[in-house]
Amino acid sequence: MAICNVCFRQCDIPEGGTGFCGGRICKDGTVQCGNYGKVTSLALDPIEKKPLRRFHLGSLIVSVGSYGCNLRCPFCQNNSISWSEAAKKAADRAEFVSPEMLAETAYRYRKTGNIGVAFTYNEPLIGYEYVKDTAELVHERGMKNVLVTNGTASLEVLHELLPYIDAMNIDLKGFTDRYYTEVLGGDRKMVMDFIKDAAKDCHIELTTLIVPGENDSAEEMAELTEWVSEINPDIPLHISRFFPQFKMTDREATDVEHIYRLAQLAREKLTYVYTGNC
Repeated sequence: MAICNVCFRQCDIPEGGTGFCGGRICKDGTVQCGNYGKVTSLALDPIEKKPLRRFHLGSLIVSVGSYGCNLRCPFCQNNSISWSEAAKKAADRAEFVSPEMLAETAYRYRKTGNIGVAFTYNEPLIGYEYVKDTAELVHERGMKNVLVTNGTASLEVLHELLPYIDAMNIDLKGFTDRYYTEVLGGDRKMVMDFIKDAAKDCHIELTTLIVPGENDSAEEMAELTEWVSEINPDIPLHISRFFPQFKMTDREATDVEHIYRLAQLAREKLTYVYTGNC
């Protein structure tokens, strides 16, 4: 058995077994990236879809995903590749794409407006070794790397990747420990520490999905934006509208006017606030 140090879970993985995330394995007594190069999704996306609004606006980026995640968001739109049971099925249909292949694919698409590679769709940090190896090759070709992440990883993992990552969109899913622990199966402090350190050396933007009855109060938004402003008031915040799906169909979609009210409140502390799915 061996302990995985990627996130707060500290999974003690038996030989031949898989961690909670579905993407890390124990082999020969060490924890390794079990989804290395196993790609389930590959697309050429607008950079705004990540979402990033203050980084190479109007460009395209090759977006790649594997399988597995260390959270259990009940509204996950990518649950078919993220949740553990689904991840097992996704692993069977994944295709191997080496770091060299992916970097070269990104380079070939430069003429169409591509600026690099975005690691997204599932949680890329559970396979940070593949991200690092690929991102280094992308930089060698003079292109950019983007990370779309829930931020649930140790600072050790973050610092392994920071030299190769040019921009991140990080989910700050809410601002209470109850929501992170009871609803998402996460750890708010780990995400906050990740954001604070990432902001020192990388362009970051944050996304908060507003779920009715969970993280939608004006008080919580005020606390969240106050904290972000203390790091840097110029960090962009994307406030997105929830739609019922997957395991959370017990409530209506977030009221559009409420999203606008929360965005207006956020603008009292932050320079750049954007509304999504409205």
